[in-house]
Amino acid sequence: MTQRNGIRGTSERFLHSEATGVCEQANGMEHEKEAHDCECEEGGQGGERRNSVAVRGAVTAPDGGWGWVVLVATILVLALTLAFPSCVGIFYTDLQNDFHASNSETSWVPSIMTSVLHAGGPFCSVLVERLGCRATVMLGGVLSGLGMAASSFTQSITQLYITAGVITGLGFCFSFQPAVTILGHYFVRRRAFANAMSSTGTALGLCTLPVLGNYLHTELGWRGSFLVLGAVLLNCCVCGAVMRPLQPPKHRGQPLMNHGPPPPEEEKVRKKKGRLQMIWSCLVASMSKHMAFDQFCNNSRYRAYAIGITWMMLGFVVPLVYLVPYATANNMEQGQAALLLSVLGIVNIVVRPPFGIIVNMPWFKGRHVYIFASALLVNGLSNSICCIGPSFPVLLTYVVTYGLSMSVVGSLMFTVLMDIVEMSRFPSALGLLAIMESITLLIGPPLAGILVDRTGQYYHVFFACSAVVASSAVFLMVSFSWLDRKEKKASKQGQPSTLPDPARPAADVAPGCQYSSVPTEGDKDKAPANGAEYITSL
Repeated sequence: MTQRNGIRGTSERFLHSEATGVCEQANGMEHEKEAHDCECEEGGQGGERRNSVAVRGAVTAPDGGWGWVVLVATILVLALTLAFPSCVGIFYTDLQNDFHASNSETSWVPSIMTSVLHAGGPFCSVLVERLGCRATVMLGGVLSGLGMAASSFTQSITQLYITAGVITGLGFCFSFQPAVTILGHYFVRRRAFANAMSSTGTALGLCTLPVLGNYLHTELGWRGSFLVLGAVLLNCCVCGAVMRPLQPPKHRGQPLMNHGPPPPEEEKVRKKKGRLQMIWSCLVASMSKHMAFDQFCNNSRYRAYAIGITWMMLGFVVPLVYLVPYATANNMEQGQAALLLSVLGIVNIVVRPPFGIIVNMPWFKGRHVYIFASALLVNGLSNSICCIGPSFPVLLTYVVTYGLSMSVVGSLMFTVLMDIVEMSRFPSALGLLAIMESITLLIGPPLAGILVDRTGQYYHVFFACSAVVASSAVFLMVSFSWLDRKEKKASKQGQPSTLPDPARPAADVAPGCQYSSVPTEGDKDKAPANGAEYITSL
């Protein structure tokens, strides 16, 4: 008999089958959770896991069909969330004048928004577990819309930090991360292509939101613009509505593993534990589940990637925030300055889809991180172009170069992460990475604002961003090259590699959906000889 103590979710099951790419959505029945569930979760570390329910069915990932609708919805969600903070620069001068704020004080608005967007990852994982991806995306749309609408009535820069920064940023997080997660459920063999296509959403937002924002700014001012943009963000609810979960087949097979109730002795031991210890075990289990600290400690590749990306984010998004103020401060018209961001978005839209097809070829398998780091190096060095001068031709050259490299970076960021951690741990690995990113994303724009306040020149910001992003690219290249040489040396000497096996099963990370981590075409040579496949929750 299966164990059902009022617990929602499924635990990992080891199934013998051919790797065909399976994603199963749990039956979605809502059960009550009791306090002793947390105790069972702790006990699962040494034996049974809390979510011990038999795997009763599996669904093949469509890799098409309704998945294309989900892909379009994900593109729109990314356009409305990830690209939005960069467009706040259009209202930068008005915010400074109305609230009598310095560059540093004003830059906290997009900084907090972007930081909360990433830092809310663990909270988002909990909501996905309880509500599912569809409801979480819709909740994020409501939050972001209300946050921007409330921002139009603020009377101080501090109030704007809360409404536009915290509330809107949290809504962006709740919409963005579940959309990326459910896309991984629908696409397995075409995952690299789907990720590249979904990343065009950011480009689409960069292309359209500046034009819309500039028009609204001219007609309605920044307060009216924020109110209308809040209504626009409610479209995330529509996108979330079409992200229906994959349903398992109606027939039920026999469980391959039988987890009965724990022995009476173990139950007595659990009941004797104090309430404080139970709360602590719940906290530890939750952090381990939603943030991959074990991956950071034991997976050298993930640790190097997380450190490199965290350092990169200190200067990666800052140029997008300060590009429009830099141009307008040097007597460029507001319309031309907003056009630069639109050109940046157009370049991304044109480049990302064909690049997604190219990197999906088997030859690129195993080389994604080096292509990513090379593009990141070009992206960092391109920021120095702004130091030449503030004229429109120079800045146009800059945004084209920046856009080309940004296209590659955006297309491969999630793909590289999926390459270095098993897919079952992807949400928790992304959650920890998002927390780390949020720190540098939070302090990056204000540090740049302090630099502008003290020097009186914007080009120092671009020079500093160039050094930061380029150094992170060099770090990633050197780190992964050293790890590859270390692994090859160990294999030649006949020693087992110290690097983690990506095919190793991992703990559950989101019980509402089961996912089979199936290799793409380029991974076929790495498939287990016995055809074994690990099915875990995503």
